Amino acid sequence: MRTNCTFRTQWFWVASLAVLGVLGMLGTTTCYGQSADALIDKLMEKGILTREEADLLREEADKDFRRAYSVKSGLAEWVTSFAFHGDVRVRYESFHLPNDQAAVGSTSAVDRHRFRYRLRVGATAGFWDNLQAGFRLTSGEASATGGDPLSGNSTFANNASKKYVYIDLAYGKWTAINNPDWTLVLTGGKMENPFVFGEMTFDKDYTPEGAALHLVRRLDDKHSLVLNAGGFVLNELAALSDDSYLFGVQTRWEAEWSQHFQTSLGAAWFSIMGNDNLSNAQVFNSNRGNTRTAAGGLAYNYNPFMFDLAVTYYLEKFYRYSNPFPIRLEADYLHNPVVQKDNYGWSVGLSFGKAGKRGLWELSYRYRYLGADAWYEEFVDSDFGGFYGVAPAGGGAGYGPGTNVRGHIIRFGYSPFDSTTLGISYFLTDLINDFPAPGARASSAVGRLQVDVSWKF
Repeated sequence: MRTNCTFRTQWFWVASLAVLGVLGMLGTTTCYGQSADALIDKLMEKGILTREEADLLREEADKDFRRAYSVKSGLAEWVTSFAFHGDVRVRYESFHLPNDQAAVGSTSAVDRHRFRYRLRVGATAGFWDNLQAGFRLTSGEASATGGDPLSGNSTFANNASKKYVYIDLAYGKWTAINNPDWTLVLTGGKMENPFVFGEMTFDKDYTPEGAALHLVRRLDDKHSLVLNAGGFVLNELAALSDDSYLFGVQTRWEAEWSQHFQTSLGAAWFSIMGNDNLSNAQVFNSNRGNTRTAAGGLAYNYNPFMFDLAVTYYLEKFYRYSNPFPIRLEADYLHNPVVQKDNYGWSVGLSFGKAGKRGLWELSYRYRYLGADAWYEEFVDSDFGGFYGVAPAGGGAGYGPGTNVRGHIIRFGYSPFDSTTLGISYFLTDLINDFPAPGARASSAVGRLQVDVSWKF
């Protein structure tokens, strides 16, 4: 008995040294978790370690790794992971406007060409107890109210002047529940948009500021119910108590019927409070389209209901596409019942493939119709606009994206490398309600071309 005990003790220390040796050669927590656990499992499988000894060794290995990782990285002991990430995009963009849209002496309708870039760089830190914090910086154009909330683009201009950098994300996150049946994530700060919608509802660069909840109930391994909710600050006033807020709740059903067939169905409701303090002079004025007073204030409230549906089918093979080939049909609809006119929007789109990895490509078409007062103009896609021959009440003349726009979007993308994606987009749009200049043709049509090269890291 004594010999067997001594033998097992010797093997326990040999196993301990082996695990510690593995830890010494590993540089990340991910590698540690996979390699150390695999080694302990193998030793237990061979009968060298009992389950109790394996558990003790895992606990000691965790402690030793935390100390070693903290010393090596220079980070606090409770930091379990730290990673930088970002992307750079360079873009050529042109606007084509028919020359007879504007009358003599009014806003001119000339073609425009420009080059732009977008830089985003950030970091994410993971902590023990399912906590995470992150930040991201972005390029952007300057204004009196900060950077554009709908774009990180900066234009090549002003004799190579130095450009601005803004805070794009600054958040903390707690995964309070994470098991096979439930996931609950709470987030606070300036964050990625927690709601799942197309660009008719929110521009993809919009990063709201406030608090959000993400709850998932997995019915089985193929079906999930999702609840997204949030409250966000739109404007804070030092001299008044009537601040502006956005509240929203969204439910979704996500289903995988087979390896080839997936669907999603969503419904949401949003409400903007304090819209009297969202005039063009009080917040960043990126877009146009809402009905406004002569002073630039909003004339109506925005409390819309929104619905989305998507169906995706995967082909096993397709021409010059190495992965399963997705074909996706999707549609969105929104309705703002507190307004009697121009109070709805809808879009429908079809896409083939998905770029993002070496050798993959995508092609998509979408038609979009967004009434002037269906939704708050400063949330929606800032690339989708029309030409105002004269300024509407509280707004400006010339090209303007936002609401009160309808039209077509065609996109193509190809990734020659995992890090690099080439893209081309074309928007053919016009206003739903025209604002022609006196004596000019009543047309607001615009053709907008974007050619991109993007690198991610």
